[in-house]
Amino acid sequence: MKPRALLVLFLLGSQEPPSKVDFDRDVRPILQASCLKCHGAEGKPKGQFRLDLKALAFKGGVTGKSILPGNSKGSRLYTLLVDPDDDARMPQKAPALSREKIDLVRRWIDEGAAWPDDGAAAAAKHWSLRPLMKPAVPKVGPWARTPVDAFILARLGEKGFTPAPPADPRTLLRRITYDLAGLPPTAEEMDAFLADPAPDAYEKAVDRLLASPRYGERWARHWLDVIHYADTHGHDQDRPRPDAWPYRDYVIRSFNDDTPYARFVQEQLAGDVLFPGDPRGIVATGLIAAGPWDESSQMHIMADTVDKKIAQNLDRDDMVAVTMSTFVSTTVHCARCHNHKFDPVLQSEHYALQACFAGVDRANRPFDDDPAVNRRRQELLRRKTELAVRKKSLMDSLPGPEIREEAIAWTVLDPATYVSSAGATLTKLEDHSILSSGERPESDTYTITARCDLGGVTAVRLEVLTVDDLPRKGPGRQDNGNLHLSEFRVLVDGNPAKLQNPTADFNQEGWTIAHAIDGKIETAWGIFPEIGKAHVAVFELKESAGPGLLTFILEQKHGRHHLIARPRLSVTAAPRPVRVTTFPPAIAKIAAIPSAQRSAAEKNEIAAWFYGRQIEKELAALPAPRMVYGAANDFAPVAKFTPARVPRPIFLLRRGDVTKPADPVAPGALSCVEVPFALADAEDEGARRAALAKWITDPKNVLAWRSIVNRVWHYHFGRGLVDTPNDFGRMGGTPTHPELLDWLASWFLENGGSLKKLHRLILTSAVYRQSSRHDPRFAKEDSGNLLLWRMNRLRLDAEQVRDGVLQLSGKLDLAMGGPSVKQFHFEDPNPDRTPKVDYAKYDVDHPDNFRRSIYRYLFRTLPDPFMDSLDCADASQLTPVRNLSVTALQAMAMMNDRFIVRQSEHLAARVGDRVEELYRRALQRAPTAEEASSLSAYAGKHGMANACRLLLNGNEFMFLD
Repeated sequence: MKPRALLVLFLLGSQEPPSKVDFDRDVRPILQASCLKCHGAEGKPKGQFRLDLKALAFKGGVTGKSILPGNSKGSRLYTLLVDPDDDARMPQKAPALSREKIDLVRRWIDEGAAWPDDGAAAAAKHWSLRPLMKPAVPKVGPWARTPVDAFILARLGEKGFTPAPPADPRTLLRRITYDLAGLPPTAEEMDAFLADPAPDAYEKAVDRLLASPRYGERWARHWLDVIHYADTHGHDQDRPRPDAWPYRDYVIRSFNDDTPYARFVQEQLAGDVLFPGDPRGIVATGLIAAGPWDESSQMHIMADTVDKKIAQNLDRDDMVAVTMSTFVSTTVHCARCHNHKFDPVLQSEHYALQACFAGVDRANRPFDDDPAVNRRRQELLRRKTELAVRKKSLMDSLPGPEIREEAIAWTVLDPATYVSSAGATLTKLEDHSILSSGERPESDTYTITARCDLGGVTAVRLEVLTVDDLPRKGPGRQDNGNLHLSEFRVLVDGNPAKLQNPTADFNQEGWTIAHAIDGKIETAWGIFPEIGKAHVAVFELKESAGPGLLTFILEQKHGRHHLIARPRLSVTAAPRPVRVTTFPPAIAKIAAIPSAQRSAAEKNEIAAWFYGRQIEKELAALPAPRMVYGAANDFAPVAKFTPARVPRPIFLLRRGDVTKPADPVAPGALSCVEVPFALADAEDEGARRAALAKWITDPKNVLAWRSIVNRVWHYHFGRGLVDTPNDFGRMGGTPTHPELLDWLASWFLENGGSLKKLHRLILTSAVYRQSSRHDPRFAKEDSGNLLLWRMNRLRLDAEQVRDGVLQLSGKLDLAMGGPSVKQFHFEDPNPDRTPKVDYAKYDVDHPDNFRRSIYRYLFRTLPDPFMDSLDCADASQLTPVRNLSVTALQAMAMMNDRFIVRQSEHLAARVGDRVEELYRRALQRAPTAEEASSLSAYAGKHGMANACRLLLNGNEFMFLD
């Protein structure tokens, strides 16, 4: 071998193998330079494939996984880089990558595609998505009353802060009573509490308030804020929604009953499916329908038009937004037009969630308080819906043999001869009915014969059909359409048949169908005033008759010109013949065909009609149901608003545009939460909602359990541990006490999701019992009191003010539940405009005005000016956090609003001239000597009612220490 060749071999043999590809050093720069323009967070990533986040890159796009660690040849990320077709090769419309860069990508995949969890993938492990771990409770000093306090005190210690001293007993009772009941404590309750020497007097007060029905009314108001509940549809017409209130009562009852939180969630999303025996399961679906509804678009625009699709898309989007913001604190609706800009939520996942609601609309649903009746009604309604959407034959799946027999056994007879004794002209029509025309004698007898090949005849049907050119369209030939049938007889091969059990769809009063077979010519079956429509009677044979010649004799001997205009006869061999049925035209056409000659499709159609009729008959026999505005998939169509019955197809919409549908999307949830979405049957509308409910309430769904404990904390302290209760994403807040948040979520799970236990844990803590004393040293470092070194001083919200004033005046009506009360002057709406509502014209002394605020009728676009001035929630918006402003307008309202003025007069009448009693009731304490003297002087000059208004305007009433 030549020396030069030996040198080459030596040099090659001495080279070290290439180092392992490093993602950050070698691959990420390639992706950033050549791929992220089309497969990054901006715009709509091509093929729904993103390469900026690890979790999404390995999830893949519409074609499935594109990175298979250890298999570059099977990874589309690599094969598209080397595709010889310029149109298919990546990157598109750009120069191909160099061999070196392509080789780095290939080697990286073959070496296992290691992608470190660095900053680019941080969104996939945002704090809210990390596994829920119950941290150890910090060991702290004796100040801590509960584990909650230990976490608070540990954080305070890090800053060198110390907690504020405990609040005095009076302040504590006012705080917890307003907090749990939304009302001030009565003077008597305060006296009893202050006089109780027991060391657990405070804990007993907490338990008393949690057991009070006032608790459910207070906390239901918070929940209705979050889900934007109202009693009207909103939008431009904002018309009434009179059956929304049962859902509000359901929420109150659920809080009072301490329904486990998982059950509470499941009932509201799919209670009708998961708990079919419980009427509350239907009422609870009011959550899905709680938001605004575009009546104009939904009711008056044709199906399958662009505008109708837009309305339906926006409607589902609201359902998704309410569900995900409320239960998992995630802004999924931000992904309607593109992948979420900040959180690991794909646009396809938004539409997968929409697909969970693709089979329901907002409409009234029937339910019954009696569980047994409710179960029966819902089963019948389920069958009715199934019947409406069933595609295959029903014949072998009907619930009882009598349905199948009724469907096939009635045979319309083909008359062989037919004569009139008085000279009327009888003509056989195509449907085998006999048309009577010509003369109208005072009395007549029709004799009709027909050959019957049906064995074992058990009953005869006589239909009296309508005739368009007769007066009133018949069924008789009298000028007013009246009919009298004096006698009806049947001969079988010339022998009289005994008839029994006659039934008819209508009997004129005093002229029943029984008169037609009583053998008395002076009596008759009469039809008046139900004229102008067909009628039918059925006569059973006492002994069944075999095949042979049947002769029917119809006599009209009573009255004048009451002639039978158009009779038709049928027989059946069914052991349970259908009693009375007037067929609609399509079914009548089939019924006119001899049963043996009906096709399978015709038999199926008539069977379905009989089955549907039986369902309607059973539904009609049930007591009248109650109605609730909820999620419905079968309801009576109104104008152009029709039920889905089966899930509508859902497509991913490019840029959220309904005119640009992409691929169809199946029901699903979020991949960033490591909980499987278990769907048993994608064709079953209810199964979709049930799967979503189970996904949300899975113990491993970290978002759901962090969300609810944070929401409860927010309402107790005025600020959540995360200050954005509806958004736990990267654009939301971060926990001030992350360990406490996780400990609470874990504890809540361990305690069965009991909200009352969670309240008690928080309210009995030392941090909640602190005073609101200000400390300028701590405020310099923590001006927002994020570390809770004192209790937050909160202004009463609108409902607390209104209900509190009513309680002080002695006018508060504590009746619970029922339709929402209209605390305004209301004029019934014209169908073409928004209702007329006038708060100024309303009688403030009307009994409805004394009901608690939770029972107010809430208009979305026409809010109560007084409540609005006090920052009441806008029912058109999701309101996880209310504004708490302090404005001159509020002071003006508290001094001059008609409600306040009148209630102050009632309060003045209640306390007389006793300033001390006024203080005792309004502020639950005695006045100082200076206060008593000053207010007495003011009352002497301006009247006690004005003195009451003055006190109600004070900070001590309007704020909670």
